[in-house]
Amino acid sequence: MVGAQNIHAGRKAGKKMKKNRYAYYPGCSLHATAAEYDRSLTAVCRRMDIELVEIEKWVCCGSTAAHTKSRLLAEALPMASLARMEAMGIEEVIVPCPECFSKLKTAQHHVARDRKTRKSVADIIQTQCYEEARIYHPLKIFSEDPLLSQIPSLVTQDLSGLKIACYYGCLITRPPEIAGFDNCEAPESMDRVLKAAGLRTVDWNHKTRCCGSSFAVSKPEIVKDLSGQVLDDARSAGADAIAVGCPVCHVNLDTRQPEGFDMPVFYFSQLMGASFGMSPTDLLLHRHYTEANTWLERFLQSGYITHLQ
Repeated sequence: MVGAQNIHAGRKAGKKMKKNRYAYYPGCSLHATAAEYDRSLTAVCRRMDIELVEIEKWVCCGSTAAHTKSRLLAEALPMASLARMEAMGIEEVIVPCPECFSKLKTAQHHVARDRKTRKSVADIIQTQCYEEARIYHPLKIFSEDPLLSQIPSLVTQDLSGLKIACYYGCLITRPPEIAGFDNCEAPESMDRVLKAAGLRTVDWNHKTRCCGSSFAVSKPEIVKDLSGQVLDDARSAGADAIAVGCPVCHVNLDTRQPEGFDMPVFYFSQLMGASFGMSPTDLLLHRHYTEANTWLERFLQSGYITHLQ
């Protein structure tokens, strides 16, 4: 699938990469139902002088479907994309979808520890496995210096009137031996990022509870129940809105709200972008099911949020 000659040439050259330059694996959702996550994240990265280079001809991570059919397929699909990243001469990759992030990290974890799996996967992708790739969820790099300390200097819109419940869901920090960052039971990375962007975050109990995941189609009543518990707890904690870093969580919390609930659900990158002065249109807030576009504008006009001079 990937030319071994090009990969080995990239290794041999040992080209030093530009600072804050990462490969980018958007995954399927960010090019479709989660386009607003892609748009806001890439815009925020540009503002922070982070260069994202989309992996050439990346393939689907396999999501849930692959590992239900074949563990080997579930390992080979992510490793194929990592091999293509290696051919580009880049060692670090940003993966915003937690499902994709988990699949890439899990595949790398397994091939690094099992010689038989490593050989089988290498035979399938027709090149050696790229075990050295460093895979990050964007919250990992945003929540640590030097980038974390850079965020306040980019804020042009005061969002301190907003109280946000940061929702991590199941996969961003779990399992800890795979995710490799933050506290899997009481994560704080998103809270740190949004606080640096000038927002207030609330303490609440459901920040890592499951939203129902992919049961939205097969068992929607489960998703409605679990998402409802998350929404209720966020409101009880005094939150005005919820921030997420997962396309599945966004869909479930945004579309499964009880009638009259109307709590906006943002991607954390949309809130960062808003604090950096980007418009609701630029951030694709009109794509949300639960109204978020005029909701944010209403806060702007009310004086709860003021433009920084």
